[in-house]
Amino acid sequence: MPEGDTVYRTALLQNRALAGSVLTGFEVRMPQFSTVDLTGETVVEVASVGKHLFHRFSGGLSLHTHLKMEGAWRTVAPGARWPRPAFQARAVLSAADVVAIGFELGVTELVATVDEESVVGHLGPDLLAPEASTRPGPHAWDPEEALRRLRAEPEQTVFGAILDQRNLAGIGNVYANELCFVRGLLPTRPIGEVADLPALVALARRMLRANRDRFTRSTTGDLRPGRRSWVYGRTGQPCRRCGTTLLGGELGRREGEERVVTWCPVCQS
Repeated sequence: MPEGDTVYRTALLQNRALAGSVLTGFEVRMPQFSTVDLTGETVVEVASVGKHLFHRFSGGLSLHTHLKMEGAWRTVAPGARWPRPAFQARAVLSAADVVAIGFELGVTELVATVDEESVVGHLGPDLLAPEASTRPGPHAWDPEEALRRLRAEPEQTVFGAILDQRNLAGIGNVYANELCFVRGLLPTRPIGEVADLPALVALARRMLRANRDRFTRSTTGDLRPGRRSWVYGRTGQPCRRCGTTLLGGELGRREGEERVVTWCPVCQS
């Protein structure tokens, strides 16, 4: 599933392409919204909240989408060939000089812009949002609120707690693995036993911000192929720090929510 930095970048690119444009065509290929036509309205902005996307329109509606595992938004020139098959399209927004297509979106729905909190109100502070002190809002970055939420379930594993979007909006499996390694934390350690939780939260924000404006994600600082992650996707390979064989398995908040996890038995405790 795309992580918060990918969704942030998607919103940025969509906003650059569409903001201020008048729609010449509008189609949501979902039965309950198939008759809605916003042609003639202006795209006010495209923004992300955690892993959620909102295309906001002048008439007061927002197109809420979530990429889930396979989803993607792409833009093409009018009349140009689409990068994916048409049957995968869930939403098509046309303007005079651009067409934006949402392919295989996990969530596609229209909501009133003023009611966006009905679908994202459960999320914690957005790691890529502006500081609450500079731009207040329900998902503005507030480290103290993030810490309060993480500490509310002290028995939860570190891995599960930082993956929970109700605590920190934007972290996915890649960052959960990498954060645990860099901070030297065994993924199964209870979050309540983490001595320097503020440092973990601060690192999460730095990692996502470092990657939000580039297509090649790296948590090691090295952009070369095969050198971009510490542990994610490297089960059975040697630890980059100590050379010990990395272990792997599955871990989640509860049954059915397991994610692939990799760790170093020496560097993490």
